[in-house]
Amino acid sequence: MAGKKFSFIDVILSVICVVFVAEAAAPAAAIGNAQFFWWIFLIITFLLPYGMVVAELGTTYDSDGGLYDWVRDALGDKWGSRVAWYYWINFPLWIASCATLFPDIIGFVTGMEFTIWGTLAIELAFVWIVVLMATSKVSDSAWVLNGGAILKVAIAVVVGCLGIWYATANGFANDMSPATFLPDLTNVSALTFLSIILFNFMGFEVVTTFADSMANPRRDIPIAIVAGGITIAAVYILCGIGIGAAVPTESLNLDSGIVDAVVAMVGEGSPLVSLVGAAFLVTLFANMVSWSFGINSVACKAAEEGNMPRPFALRSRANSMPNGSALMTGIVASLVLLLQVPLGEDSEVFWIFFSMNVVFLLLSYLPMFPAFARLRATDSRERVFRAPFKGKLLAVMLALPVAEIVLAAAATAVPLNDTPDELAKLPLLAGVLILLAAGEAQRLLSRKRQLARRQAASADPAPDDPDSGPMAFSQ
Repeated sequence: MAGKKFSFIDVILSVICVVFVAEAAAPAAAIGNAQFFWWIFLIITFLLPYGMVVAELGTTYDSDGGLYDWVRDALGDKWGSRVAWYYWINFPLWIASCATLFPDIIGFVTGMEFTIWGTLAIELAFVWIVVLMATSKVSDSAWVLNGGAILKVAIAVVVGCLGIWYATANGFANDMSPATFLPDLTNVSALTFLSIILFNFMGFEVVTTFADSMANPRRDIPIAIVAGGITIAAVYILCGIGIGAAVPTESLNLDSGIVDAVVAMVGEGSPLVSLVGAAFLVTLFANMVSWSFGINSVACKAAEEGNMPRPFALRSRANSMPNGSALMTGIVASLVLLLQVPLGEDSEVFWIFFSMNVVFLLLSYLPMFPAFARLRATDSRERVFRAPFKGKLLAVMLALPVAEIVLAAAATAVPLNDTPDELAKLPLLAGVLILLAAGEAQRLLSRKRQLARRQAASADPAPDDPDSGPMAFSQ
């Protein structure tokens, strides 16, 4: 049965739902007015080449492995396995960081206070509802993606318009002199937040993993990426204007900055605060569900080919959804949240989890650009959409995003001087190194299983035996 298909509008709204990350608007605004310079600079040097690369690869290789397939086809199993691990491990960390926002914002809006166990119950409920939703067909959850996209844009428009009104009536909360709009390259703390802007642009490749649910993916994907990218850039800038108009940069809360901005502009007792707070929580849920479809598909495909551990390859008998990957995501996210019991509740929990998530998501994109160059040079299959780069321009447009990703990841996780703020990154760096080592360990173990399976298959006189293929352990 073919099943229900995404309409073209569904595809565009899915792009917006996946890529626009409401919880990352406040960390980006923490850069100050220089954020607007960086938004424009990175739209040209990162978003443009990244979007065009994804559009070409997504329409040429329309499988459910997405980013993993592109890298594996071009660079081999070793890098395919690494990309699958980086891409997947970021997700339970991200879910955990978003889950920590729920009790805080619920308490802020309602006035309720929660014990550590009440907080954990809310956070774990969020995680497992996302896991449950991820086991349904993506086309059956279009209402979640569409609703999330509409709410995200609505929040940004409300915050932006309120900011313009507030600044007109009361003046800006921050210094708006021309010099403040230029970046201070000596401010290491501000450079750390640049990774958030890059993070805010990522996710277009997730939509390419929905190709099987689209009526015409080769037509819809490139148009949706362009239209969605323009919309997302405008929405982020508008949201940044609203937050910057109402909240002084030095007092901006990194996890609840959007709600704080609304409170500053209309007062804590306004119904609009509750409305924006509730909508913000719904967008967190929609964002995690939308990403889960793409990331689970990538991890499952990698496991089926022996490049991720076996449990990730388990699929539902009813609808073939990657339930094994969803289950592993829920387990790891839950374990991460339970760290709050021995460590205690801390206002930095969101930022630590979120920063680790950002680092691994950034790392997962590094091989995509050299993979694109190799596939462009060696694979002669027809390109329905072709990125308008070639020759030296192509080399520049691929090198710039790679350099920006490396710099952003380093600025996020590596102490750049001996100040207390920078040295506070050491636990984050330790966590990143541990998970990098875990990724190499799983790659080597998966490689052994892959080689054993290939040897068994080569010795098997019946290669079409369903028990001999990569799907054997998912049945």
